[in-house]
Amino acid sequence: MTAALMSPRLMRSILPAMSLTVILIAIFYLQPRAMSYFGLNLLLNLAVPIALATIAQMFILCVNDLDLSIGAYVSFCACVAATWLNEVPLLGVAVLIACIVVYAALGALIHLRNLPSIVVTLGMSFVWAGLAVLLLPTPGGKAPDWIQALMKLKTPYVPFSVLAAIAIALIVHFGLMRSAYGAVLRGAGGNPRSVARAGWSMLKVKMTMFAFAGFFGALSGIALVGLTTSADANIAMRYTLLSIAGAILGGSEFVGGRVSPAGAVIGAITLTLAGSFLSFLRISPDWQIGAQGAILIIVLALRALINRAEARH
Repeated sequence: MTAALMSPRLMRSILPAMSLTVILIAIFYLQPRAMSYFGLNLLLNLAVPIALATIAQMFILCVNDLDLSIGAYVSFCACVAATWLNEVPLLGVAVLIACIVVYAALGALIHLRNLPSIVVTLGMSFVWAGLAVLLLPTPGGKAPDWIQALMKLKTPYVPFSVLAAIAIALIVHFGLMRSAYGAVLRGAGGNPRSVARAGWSMLKVKMTMFAFAGFFGALSGIALVGLTTSADANIAMRYTLLSIAGAILGGSEFVGGRVSPAGAVIGAITLTLAGSFLSFLRISPDWQIGAQGAILIIVLALRALINRAEARH
C-alpha cells in the first residue's frame, strides 16, 4: 500500500498540486490576512486569463509544437475586446473568429510544409503585436459592460476566479482526456504514425489543436480586458513565457503528447501566486521573473528525479 502511494507516477501527478500548496502555505504564513475571501480574490485576480492562455499553450504542446506568439495574440484580442467588441459587437466577434481561423491555418501551414513551429509562431508574434499597435496605438478603449460584470462577479463563499479556474480545468479535462476524439488528438502527439494509419487526418488534427489554442487565447484576451477595463498593445506580452512555464509546471511535456489540463490550470495559478509571494518578500519586479524561473527549475528538477525513478521501475 505504501509503495503504491509513493509510486513515481502518482508523485508526478500530484507534483503540481504540491507546488501550489507550498506557495499557498508560504503566502498565508507571510500574510495571514490573505486567508480570506477578499485576500484570495486579490491574489488570484489575474488567474483566469493566465489559466486560459496556459490552456491555449497546452493544446500546442500536445501536438509537439510550441507557440511563441500567444502573448502578442492575447494582447491583440484584448485590444479587439476593448474597441470593436465594445463599439461594434458584430465586427468584434467576426474579427475574433477570424483570429481563430488564422490559428487553424498556421497549424495547417506548419504541418503541410513541415516548418518548425517556433519559427512560424515567432514571426506571427510580430504580426499580432503590429496589429495591436495599429488598432490601439496608445492605452485606452473600454471593456464591454457585460465582460466587466462577469469578471468582477461576486460569488458566495468562493471567489469567482477560483470557480472559473475549476470550470476551465474540468471542461478541458473531459473534452481532451475523457472523450474518444480527445484520445485521437493526444495520440497525434504521442504516436502520430499510428493515428495516421488508423485513418485520422493529421492535418485536421493539427488544425483542430491550433484552433482550440486560438479560441482559448481569445478568451484570455477578453477575460483580461474585463479585469483591467481597458487595454494596450503590450498588455499580455509576458503571457508567452507564463503560459509555457504554467503548462510545463502542470505536467505537460515538450514531446509525446503528454498534457494535463488540470495541471496546466494549477501551474498557471501557482505562477500567479508566486508573483504575489515574491512581492510579499519585497523582491523587485525586475527580479520576479527570474525568481519565477527558479521556481520552475526546482519543480522540473524534482520531476526529472521522479521520471528517473519511474524508469527504474
